[in-house]
Amino acid sequence: MSGRILLLLPGSLMVLALLIKLSTLRRDRDRPLNRTACGLLLVGAPITFLASPPTIAAVNRLTGVVNFSAPLVFGLLTVFSGQCVVLVLQWRGGPPASVRRATRLTAAVFATATAAIVVLFVIGDAPVERLEDLDTYYATTPWIREMIVCFLVAHTLGTSALTWLCGKWLARADRALRPLRTGLALIVVAGLMDLFYLAAKWASVVARWAGRDWVFLSTDVAPPLASASALLLGAGFVVPLVGGSATWRAFGQYRRLRPLWKALRGFAAAQGRTVPLAWWSSVGIRLLHRESVIDDGILALAGWFDPAVRSAAYEAARGQGVSEARASAVADAAMLAAACERRSAPEAAARPPQHPEPPRLSDQPLTALAREFRSSPIVATAARSATGD
Repeated sequence: MSGRILLLLPGSLMVLALLIKLSTLRRDRDRPLNRTACGLLLVGAPITFLASPPTIAAVNRLTGVVNFSAPLVFGLLTVFSGQCVVLVLQWRGGPPASVRRATRLTAAVFATATAAIVVLFVIGDAPVERLEDLDTYYATTPWIREMIVCFLVAHTLGTSALTWLCGKWLARADRALRPLRTGLALIVVAGLMDLFYLAAKWASVVARWAGRDWVFLSTDVAPPLASASALLLGAGFVVPLVGGSATWRAFGQYRRLRPLWKALRGFAAAQGRTVPLAWWSSVGIRLLHRESVIDDGILALAGWFDPAVRSAAYEAARGQGVSEARASAVADAAMLAAACERRSAPEAAARPPQHPEPPRLSDQPLTALAREFRSSPIVATAARSATGD
């Protein structure tokens, strides 16, 4: 993979997250969280591209100002650091008054740091263009030195706060919220890598103050850490947005229902109850269609349901210490699997066997039924017994 693609990946992830978030912003314009998230993604998307040496040279040439990219990239990174902290404060929630105070304080601190970076560059003197080592080259130059320190301090504070807040939130987040926990974990790892990046930058600058040449830390060690951190940070913001969306949840259900749909679609089609889908149908429509096919297949097999199979599977599951709800799902799946095998057997009668009281499936989610249908050994045993294997 080329270096150019690596530079574009973090920004591409943030653009993807921004596109996902824009629909929410249109519906809920008054929510500060949505505005902050979109602002963060809008600022963060171009940073890695603007920080690459070819882009730095192009921006300097287009503006006609030597090293113009320095305050541009430093300022954007400082704004981005502040927005990250604000987003986590609003994302995590809490008493509205406390969140507002923390948000205003954070915004004021990072806005001041950004303004200081611009002012210090204007009053300083940086006549030699440096594409990769500006921080170490000008580490002892009046005013430019202060600009570099201002950026490093603001970035260190922002990354430390973001990593600490996300780590604290991750420790107490509900384990059922997997997209959120995954996103927080990615952000924490990204924050730790960014702190290593900052450690390399600080070390190279401090070494320059002491008369030593550790420029390799700034030019060779820090950039890969920054790229990896940006990539993980972008993924950390995308995962909760995508994983928590209605479309993603529908896709998850659609995927989990596949074993049941695959087993029952033939029986539903034999009854003339299936309707073909258009190739452009949305995930939501496909989920409804798959659930409909499964329901029709269950209705087509109802006459072959054997209550004895259900009762035996239920007792077997309970005997293994399974909860009552899951044992019921195992029992339903076993009865359904046995019915599938009986109905498919070459010697199956034209009419189903008659039971005094035709059994019915209990009120279980189809996803739970599909899970046991696919993976339960008890269900597999019931299916084999139905065909005499």
